[in-house]
Amino acid sequence: MNNRLRMEVDRVSQVEFKKALGNYPTGVTVITAFDEQNNPMGLTVNSFASVSIDPLLILWSIDKKSGSYDAFLKVNKFAVNILADDQADLCGLFASKVEDRFSQCTWEKTERELPVFPGALSQLECEVDKTIDAGDHIIFIGKVIHILNEDKNPLLYHRRKFGAIPETFYK
Repeated sequence: MNNRLRMEVDRVSQVEFKKALGNYPTGVTVITAFDEQNNPMGLTVNSFASVSIDPLLILWSIDKKSGSYDAFLKVNKFAVNILADDQADLCGLFASKVEDRFSQCTWEKTERELPVFPGALSQLECEVDKTIDAGDHIIFIGKVIHILNEDKNPLLYHRRKFGAIPETFYK
């Protein structure tokens, strides 16, 4: 018999669930859009994934308790800024409760009228394809309409910490 702690499915706690998912390293994104008053808004998200190659679809989710939840439900397009390893400050800023986050960072508006961060590892501009109610979150499915990639390394999230991939990984 192994010594690993095993929990019955019906007894799985939110704490253990978060711990298990924290063991899975992910990239970090900041999702951005303009609200109905044309103010830029954004939030740090690591619940981002590809869905389909044909058509090009991605997904991300937002907590229904998020301060920007209602505003994001009203948008028809958004940008996914995949952060580079030198953008941990953006990650922290857009994960915070700071009111006017965009006044504290460098950003620009794209030809498709979306706020993005220069220097991001990748920028994916998307049209909202659909939203899906999923527990305490809403999942956004986005159809990718424009992509910009940079030759940089990603910012990672693992066990509640942010960091870069060690250079030894690439050898």
